[in-house]
Amino acid sequence: MSEETVPQQGGTTGQPKGLLQQMEELMAALNADLSALDADLQASGDSGREPVEEGRAG
Repeated sequence: MSEETVPQQGGTTGQPKGLLQQMEELMAALNADLSALDADLQASGDSGREPVEEGRAG
């Protein structure tokens, strides 16, 4: 097996910046996916849902 999926960095000073950059990219992608999902849910959920109020008796 080779280790092509994990790029090796020269020193420890460059590694956190690379990891931080990867995390920022992943968070941006996740945020975009969640925004799209939220828009889809709001578009499909507005037509048939009524707000549920708890604690109010009749």
